[in-house]
Amino acid sequence: MLILLILSALLSVVGCAALLRAGQESSRRYWQLTDVPQRFHIGHVPRLGGAAMLAACLAGWLWMVLSEPLFHVANSIAIPWRDALGYCAVAAIAAVTGLLEDLTHSVKPRWRMLGTGLAALAAWALFGIAVPRVDIPGLQHLFTAMPWLGVALALFAVAGLPHSINIIDGYNGLAGILTLICCVAIAYVALAVGDRELAGVMVVLAGATIGFLLWNYPHGLIFAGDGGAYLWGGVIALSTVQLVQRHPQVSPWFPVLLLAYPIWETIFSIWRKRTMGRSPGLPDGLHLHHLIFRRVVRHVFHDDEARRMLMRNNRTSPYLLAFVVVSAIPAMLFWRSTPLLITFCGLFVVTYLWAYYSIVRFRTRRWHRFLASRR
Repeated sequence: MLILLILSALLSVVGCAALLRAGQESSRRYWQLTDVPQRFHIGHVPRLGGAAMLAACLAGWLWMVLSEPLFHVANSIAIPWRDALGYCAVAAIAAVTGLLEDLTHSVKPRWRMLGTGLAALAAWALFGIAVPRVDIPGLQHLFTAMPWLGVALALFAVAGLPHSINIIDGYNGLAGILTLICCVAIAYVALAVGDRELAGVMVVLAGATIGFLLWNYPHGLIFAGDGGAYLWGGVIALSTVQLVQRHPQVSPWFPVLLLAYPIWETIFSIWRKRTMGRSPGLPDGLHLHHLIFRRVVRHVFHDDEARRMLMRNNRTSPYLLAFVVVSAIPAMLFWRSTPLLITFCGLFVVTYLWAYYSIVRFRTRRWHRFLASRR
């Protein structure tokens, strides 16, 4: 697995380096856009990191099949051709509309949702994905009586998680490190239940993400863009559904708690925009990471505006990553126990709401400001 990690990371690093120059024209067009409330950077930064990561992932998954017959390199991860090509197809379909948006900046949200929906259908056609259980007595009876509910939930997860990742992808390192943590957690549980194929898939995605992060954090030389967010969300959703589907000992609430931050950010944002009379599909600057950027990370003393914004951008991510770690650790510790996982999901929601409304009402604690000034 170490070879997979190094190979995908190197390919991602090289791909991002090539796109730094090739993506300048696209980044100039993006900077000329005026109605972009979610933009918090200055300068022409390519949003094509997703293309480099996609290429690295495709190469890594194909290497899992070709390493022994073509290059005579020992491979302890058995994966059939059909599965390797299936992961490649789902990842490519999920990322393509996002990449088009990153290049043209004119793909409407409904077309991007259609793209991830097609990726979900491809995952169902190629892997037969379904969520077989929810481990809640009343609802479990419905899932047993109507199996199509499990298929619908799986399709919804693969189609929806890419957009949840995209919502939180606003600051250097935030979505990338979240993805890295999720890859480690999923690979850990997959190895615990003896599923080396899924662990290998996650190692490849982790390597591609590491290669991207070397350019993205802290200096923000390249962004993942919609293509990168859709790649991360599509592959993680497919892998977690398969993990629960293949192994009855894994609670279906394990991925829910692991991905609690992007999932709840999406749910809360939809509710917030609806109550404000806005369309949930339109971006705004009122997500939790935006509020932390504006109201918590404030003490950055640099005369140059671009440098000051970059420093604030970099200091925002650690606050949000605390939410990720707080949910990922109990998810890894209690991946078998549905009651404990549900309890921690509830605690996460309460903590999120407390933090959000404290910041909205300017009730941030003094230690928040102290940490921000020392980072």
